[in-house]
Amino acid sequence: MNAIEFTADLTGADSLAIPTQIASQLPKAGKARVILLVKDQNDDKEWYARGYEQFLTDDSTEDSVYDALR
Repeated sequence: MNAIEFTADLTGADSLAIPTQIASQLPKAGKARVILLVKDQNDDKEWYARGYEQFLTDDSTEDSVYDALR
C-alpha cells in the first residue's frame, strides 16, 4: 500500500477536494483507505502543560529558583 499525503483547508462543505497534482497520482479504479487527521485546537496547550509539569518533576533543589517563573 502506498501513502499519498497532502494538507487541505476545511471549509465546512460536505466534500473534500483532492488537489489536481495528487489526483493524477491515484489509480483510475480500485479501493483506497482514507484517513483524516484533524488537529484538535486544545491538544497543543495540554501537551505543553503536561510536558512542562514532567520537566519540573525532575528538578533538583538547586533549580527551585525557576519555579517562580510558572
